[in-house]
Amino acid sequence: MSVGTPRGLASSGQKPIAEILHPLSSAAEPLSVSVTVNLGGDKTTRVEFDLPEYCVRRRYQDFDWLRIKLEDSQPTHLIPPLPEKFVMKGVVDRFSEEFVETRMKALDKFLKRIADHPVLSFNPHLNSFLTAKDLNKRQGLALLTKVGESVKYVAGGYKLRARPAEFCAMGEYLDTFNQKLGTIDRIAQRILKEQSEYLTELREYGTVYSSWVGLEDELRRPLEGVAGCVTTCCGALEDLGENMSQDFLPVLREYVLYVESMKNVLRKRDQSQAEYEARLEAAILRKQEDRTPMPVEVEKCQDKVECFNADLKADWERWQSNKRQDFKQLLTGMADKNINHYEKCQAAWESLITLLQDKQTEDKSSETN
Repeated sequence: MSVGTPRGLASSGQKPIAEILHPLSSAAEPLSVSVTVNLGGDKTTRVEFDLPEYCVRRRYQDFDWLRIKLEDSQPTHLIPPLPEKFVMKGVVDRFSEEFVETRMKALDKFLKRIADHPVLSFNPHLNSFLTAKDLNKRQGLALLTKVGESVKYVAGGYKLRARPAEFCAMGEYLDTFNQKLGTIDRIAQRILKEQSEYLTELREYGTVYSSWVGLEDELRRPLEGVAGCVTTCCGALEDLGENMSQDFLPVLREYVLYVESMKNVLRKRDQSQAEYEARLEAAILRKQEDRTPMPVEVEKCQDKVECFNADLKADWERWQSNKRQDFKQLLTGMADKNINHYEKCQAAWESLITLLQDKQTEDKSSETN
């Protein structure tokens, strides 16, 4: 995933590299993953990085540290969600190969989305995440706050006048989209469960024909043919279930988490607007009483709201574009997998028809002779 020249600087400010602290890496979390991120260009375009591409091995808590730092230092931007640490729908054992592979793909996608972002890719915390050799044991991630105390104090008792229409539309879309995703996810879970139960029965069904062969010598070839068809159908159904659990469901879950991330940014934008309105009203009252000029803090709050609006709109368009691309790829892949499944099953049973026709021809020939 390549990153070009940024279209704008980080709007909320970035901390000096010396102030960046790393999460614990020698703790009990045993599972780590390797990810590769391509930053594009060379030293002349990305002077803050020594290499255009990095392959690093990090624990889940390191990714969690990076996301918290990005959310703290870039509050006006949409930070991609992380996959859940312990539970991922469609996977039971978090130490199984399937779970490790699924979560590795999700973490790799998380990092590539950051590397593809025109602002987040230049955040110094990403630099430290990719370039640090030894991650020091640190604590206190819970001390990070999502909203500054000043905002909580000023806007805590203030009710937002009205969210702008375009952001209201965003909120309504997210609610509807989340509801659709939840419905699809629940149905897909039921389908996956029923497929698993059917697969168990189908395997037992094929075993019956295999064991029957020894009792019917004249029916040996047809019985073996049926058993082979059932085995082929079992393999095709197993592949279809693996695709749903490892490719389809994780994408649905990622976008459910994405909706929560987007709603969180919307709430922070509303808090920023509420702070500005509260300060503005207080300043207007003071100005009416003693004719004092408008405080600088009010102008800063206004700039912050405008910055929030601009960044959120840009990230919304980027998110919509990524969503369309992801779901187009997801649905196309699902269609291809289903077609492949039914083609394998059809070919297996068609071969059985040929076998039975040949057997019928042989029997007629034997009767004639």
